[in-house]
Amino acid sequence: MTVDDRFTEDFQRLTPEEERGVRNEVVTGPVSDWTTDFSHFEEEYAQNAIQIWDDLRGRCPVARTERFGGAWLPTRYEDVQAIAYDTDHFTSRAIIVSNYRPPLDLAPVGGVPPISSDPPFHHDARKLLLPAFTKTNVAKQEITTRAFCHKLIDAFEGKDVVDAAVDYGMHIPMRVIADMLGFPPEDNEKFAVFVERALEGANGTPEERQESAGDLFDYLLVQIRDHVANPRDDLTTYLINAELYGQKLEPQHVAGTMALLLIAGIDTTWSAIGASLWHLAQNPEDRKRLVEDPSLRPKAVEEFLRAYAPVTMARLVKEDVELGGVEMKKEDWVLLPFPAANRDPERFEDADKVIIDREVNRHAAFGLGIHRCVGSHLARMELTVALDVWLDRVPEFTLVDPESVRWSVGQIRGPRELPVRIG
Repeated sequence: MTVDDRFTEDFQRLTPEEERGVRNEVVTGPVSDWTTDFSHFEEEYAQNAIQIWDDLRGRCPVARTERFGGAWLPTRYEDVQAIAYDTDHFTSRAIIVSNYRPPLDLAPVGGVPPISSDPPFHHDARKLLLPAFTKTNVAKQEITTRAFCHKLIDAFEGKDVVDAAVDYGMHIPMRVIADMLGFPPEDNEKFAVFVERALEGANGTPEERQESAGDLFDYLLVQIRDHVANPRDDLTTYLINAELYGQKLEPQHVAGTMALLLIAGIDTTWSAIGASLWHLAQNPEDRKRLVEDPSLRPKAVEEFLRAYAPVTMARLVKEDVELGGVEMKKEDWVLLPFPAANRDPERFEDADKVIIDREVNRHAAFGLGIHRCVGSHLARMELTVALDVWLDRVPEFTLVDPESVRWSVGQIRGPRELPVRIG
């Protein structure tokens, strides 16, 4: 079979067949009690997640909901860590909680390997990606990333108010990931739509989810076929030609990994940049210290990652298990809110405070266990460069109105609208 023959399948062959999975009723609306009816898709959660986690940690550290067909939300570091490391009782075949559970036979590969993969397949699928995300390779992208950040700020000329999320934070990871995958940089608007529909729209109807996935994978197929016809030195060509167990990767593996890199690579860093600027816009003393003493910035980056970690992953229970004082049943969803774990006072001193020169900071912003983020070096570089350039070019900025800041719903939390006054 030629390379081209492997990628002539239609969309249905390149995405999980939802007809074989289990669908549950779409439940939306106000939460009656966060201990028994939580929903991370509600605006109240998006705006007040930190307070909700603190409240739950004090009175019901493992919350339960019947939404999504049944799910759990642990808030203590030790419980999140225990689940993340326990691959015997928890499967990663689906890492986004929704009203749809993928079929059991999707394991151990999952729809977006390696993050959706279980052992032993996970180890080998992850290993394929490691060379692209080493510190050395990431460092090669720093110069172009820095130049792009300057270009974005050049566009602020003559403006008193800009949206730090929409006009700045969003575009940085989009450009970096597009360059790595060899995608047209002018497709940024498409990337924004893919990200929003895949993550914030995860609790939509099956028809909406199918349409969203179809649009994403149709786009990826266009890029794959273009790379088959015109190979170049990028991640897409690498995945097309990569081998696992002596054979080329399955089309679903290639497309699924590309989807993962595109969606996760954009939204997580976009959110981290926005949350960091949100903090600095309303904490002038921290902002002044980082402007006047750039040597503090590396520690500040780590503290922003701890305090405003954007990522919550999910697992499905493989077999009934007791954890954190509750009985979890097979096929229950379990959220892993790494941001909540990072604010556990049992793990971090002054966990509720943002201390930009914190000395000891072994946070879980990039996850725990075998699925720790393969792109952590890249994310750190992007966040560091984004803050460096912003602070050097825009040393004075404040929120236009705290009420105008809109946070994303779902499992990636960060500002989606962040109007700031500059100068």
